[in-house]
Amino acid sequence: MKNKERIYYNEIKERLINDEIYSKVKDYSKERHRVLTYFKVGKMLSEAGKHYGEDIIGKFSEKLMIDVGKKYNVRYLYDIRKFYIMFSNEKVPPVGALSWSHYRILMTISDENERNYYINRCITNHLTKRELEDLKKNNEYKRLPKETKVKLIENKESNIKDLIKNPIVIKNINNYEIISEKVLQRIILEDIPSFLEELGDGFTFIKNEYKIKIGSNYNYIDLLLYNIRYKCYVVIELKVTALKKEHIGQIQTYMNYIDKNLKSINEDNTIGIIICKKDNKFIMDYCSDERILSKEYELIT
Repeated sequence: MKNKERIYYNEIKERLINDEIYSKVKDYSKERHRVLTYFKVGKMLSEAGKHYGEDIIGKFSEKLMIDVGKKYNVRYLYDIRKFYIMFSNEKVPPVGALSWSHYRILMTISDENERNYYINRCITNHLTKRELEDLKKNNEYKRLPKETKVKLIENKESNIKDLIKNPIVIKNINNYEIISEKVLQRIILEDIPSFLEELGDGFTFIKNEYKIKIGSNYNYIDLLLYNIRYKCYVVIELKVTALKKEHIGQIQTYMNYIDKNLKSINEDNTIGIIICKKDNKFIMDYCSDERILSKEYELIT
């Protein structure tokens, strides 16, 4: 190994050894220390590769596996270098805000806007590695409306409707095979926290089969929610068929009832979400009430 190569190698080895020691002594902050170490090592690997070619990573790996630990194989070093290259962009939050496990998942996302979305989700919602994996697996970013993605890129303020995905993924944890509206409601109630999280930020559950009286007749709202962030009620109607025009009139009546009888002057207008098996954009094109959304659902186990 040449003298200049040895200088790079010795500094890389020293940083990695220090990190291995630190991880055993300072458990409470070891992840941040590791991430910052790998970022600096990634920078040195990138510079060494420019000076001495790609083979230098293989040379370093052979020695590091002996001097520091077997995990520092060629693939692992390439990941460390990729980490530096990908996250040296000033647009993302400061490196060290997440764990190395989070960053390794994020490095599999090639689109910068999608990656930044998940970074912000992790930081804002304190997501674990497993929770991040689930969001990515369920293509949360790809299910956002196009208008929402533009707002996120341009850093514009969002509204309650922006972060509601399409389709809405619902966990069928008990593997029901025959799906009626009652069964779909039961599936949601069996894991209501996941359903609320799927809708977006600030949603809370009030009641299912919420009873209202219109004239002399009683009606039942499938799900009544409230959004704390946007200070409004949310009426949800479940349909296991394709969207029909009569569904619009039904949910609009329920929303108007909530606005007249529950909403205070300090709260925003109620919104309605029709969750159906198949959307119909032609019907929605002729729906003049902008408070109403139609979203498809997808059941997963």
